[in-house]
Amino acid sequence: MSNPNVSENSAAALVARTLKARGVDRVFALCGGHIMPIWMRLDAEGIRIVDVRDERAAVYMAHAHAELTGGLGVALVTAGPGVTNAMTGIANAHVARASVLVLSGTPPRAQENRGALQDMIHTEFVRPLTRYARTVREPDLVLQELDEAVARALGETGEPGPAYLDFPVDTLRAAVSPAVQLPELLGPKAKRQLRPDADSIEAAVELLWSAQRPLVISGRGAKGAGPQLQRLLDATGALYLDTGESRGLVPEEHPSVVAAMRGSVMGEADLVVTVGRRLDFQLAYGSPAVFGAARFLRIGDVAGELRDNRRGAAEVYGSVAASLEAIVERAAGRQPATDRTWASSTRAKHQARADKLLTSMAQATPGSDGLMHPNRLIAALRQALPRDAVVIADGGDFLSFARVGLPASTYLDPGSLGCIGIGTPFGVAAGLACPGRTVVVATGDGAFGFNAMEIDTAARHRVPVLIVVANNGSWAIEVRDQQETHGKVVGTRLQFADHAAMARGFGLHAERVERVQDLDAAIARALAAVAAGGPALLDVLVTPESASSDAKSGLAWVPDLQALGAWDEAEEAWRQSSTATTA
Repeated sequence: MSNPNVSENSAAALVARTLKARGVDRVFALCGGHIMPIWMRLDAEGIRIVDVRDERAAVYMAHAHAELTGGLGVALVTAGPGVTNAMTGIANAHVARASVLVLSGTPPRAQENRGALQDMIHTEFVRPLTRYARTVREPDLVLQELDEAVARALGETGEPGPAYLDFPVDTLRAAVSPAVQLPELLGPKAKRQLRPDADSIEAAVELLWSAQRPLVISGRGAKGAGPQLQRLLDATGALYLDTGESRGLVPEEHPSVVAAMRGSVMGEADLVVTVGRRLDFQLAYGSPAVFGAARFLRIGDVAGELRDNRRGAAEVYGSVAASLEAIVERAAGRQPATDRTWASSTRAKHQARADKLLTSMAQATPGSDGLMHPNRLIAALRQALPRDAVVIADGGDFLSFARVGLPASTYLDPGSLGCIGIGTPFGVAAGLACPGRTVVVATGDGAFGFNAMEIDTAARHRVPVLIVVANNGSWAIEVRDQQETHGKVVGTRLQFADHAAMARGFGLHAERVERVQDLDAAIARALAAVAAGGPALLDVLVTPESASSDAKSGLAWVPDLQALGAWDEAEEAWRQSSTATTA
């Protein structure tokens, strides 16, 4: 019988040692025999294992950890169903371009392709969703392959995103030759900076400083470049829209912020500057039907953020912080052509709308069922949370309310994949990654159900996170669409389940709130419980009758040409007009 223990010279031990040298201090995981050698060696190296209840949640947590720390998030999942369970998390990290490393195992080499337990070729499943996917069978290649996988995940050779490695369990137990244990493979690595070229900087300055109505839109690639982004806005007087990928980089009070004027300002700009942001469905694919005759300046550290859907009149390829800094330095002393009247007028309209929203949120009337409007919950959270709170918004209908009404200096949501259910796992990772800061998950009841069992993970690991469930007993966007479009509701109603009772069963501080007058005190008690070092959950009943902006926009019925109904109509009219012009 082979010895199941693994030595300090084993492949598993070197995997753990290398991760520790790269700064990995926690791994999100669900145990299994095929990964037990790595599991035990991680523990031996002092790397914390955050054991979860579902592999999908492990990858979600690694994703959030990477987003919040700017480093590498690591998930460890077992073979077969462990990997297939993890695939939704891998897909979400793929679309979000999050630096996640997923590790797994396979049966021993002597049992491959013989019908062994959980014998599957995982790499064929995950390859389309990853930057790198390999099965490492030779112990002496483990360090080399791990180094490459980490580099790919961090975007050192292209676009960042998930990377995947698995190992036969006998490979993990085998010794690695001292000759291949090279210091450059084992040690930490400095983060690389990609410097933009001078010609592209000059072209960017010419565009930006000659534009009269410049609009800056940031995304994933702008994270970590908040100060440089604000300096660019200050220097140019450009207006600014954030997205869920970069929310919080520029504070709400900055004079460039015009989030409440999103629809009109996108059509008024004569120059649109994307900073580390793709022109996906959330930005109308950059279509002239929405952006008019505006030219584009694309700035990014990966090629996909420079040329998807619309090429730029100028394109700056480089680390975003360095690129923004170089643009401002190159334009020093030059007067921008920005129409200050347009900018100040748009900002004033934004502020008026924002103030009106705050008033309407605080005064939102209940539904005919007597249950509070979701905006009353959002207003109460907005009042109670500190400015530096980490906010994770999740759901369909409720996400729409939270995205508009709940500010955050650090913000995460399901992203452009629309992968609802991330809330509790993201919250667990945030609570661990951001000690001393208030972490709140604002989620709908449908989204909460996907990973509700992870409240057990939060309880066992004593994670200081507040989970607020807006419980409207339905998949509300779909209910409204079915009612209005088809005249019948089919399979989209839930029950008003007592999520607080479930949470109490797992040891959380938990309350069910049914009346708006009880809300403020319940939030205060829950935040006190979190401050004392443990998780809390509030199950807040809200009316399903309220219509969110997303419910009204057309997202539910999926228009043909654009994501939103109004954009779809504009796109169709623009295409017909263009066809008539060229006929």
